[in-house]
Amino acid sequence: MEMSEKSIILLAEDEFEDIELLYPLLRLREEGIRVTVVGTGNKDSYTGKHGYTIDIDENANTINVDDYDGIIVPGGWAPDRLRTNIYIKKIISDMALDNKVIGCICHGASVLVSARVIKGYKLTCVDSIIDDVINAGGDYTSEGNVIDRNIVSAKIPGNLPQFMKSILEFLYA
Repeated sequence: MEMSEKSIILLAEDEFEDIELLYPLLRLREEGIRVTVVGTGNKDSYTGKHGYTIDIDENANTINVDDYDGIIVPGGWAPDRLRTNIYIKKIISDMALDNKVIGCICHGASVLVSARVIKGYKLTCVDSIIDDVINAGGDYTSEGNVIDRNIVSAKIPGNLPQFMKSILEFLYA
């Protein structure tokens, strides 16, 4: 399948970590991958921790996961809002059941915790949610980037280049 036929959901909510949303967005678009920015439905645009505003393309309650090859969850404080949304959790859960790529950066792993998809998976995250990951049955590691089956995780923004390389390798496979 050509990359131009691939499609990824990129989640957004207020106080996302700007670079953790923008870097994947731009990198995927460079590859010709269709990126759909999805929000919780609270508003039409969201503002990052450092002031960047992004418009959403769809609300989570309108998403059909069959139309997508994967999802990326940026960090910042946005995951605290994303993880309480039933539609976001359903999207993540359905992606996991379909073995589609699920990427999470920094605090983004907390959304996977709430969607109950990390039991038995090795992954990394920012230090403040290590206990959440372990208590949800995840196998935490302090590595910067981790690939375990269909879940790709990055610890901090400095890990984004390898994270995106791993996401693209999954999509090319």
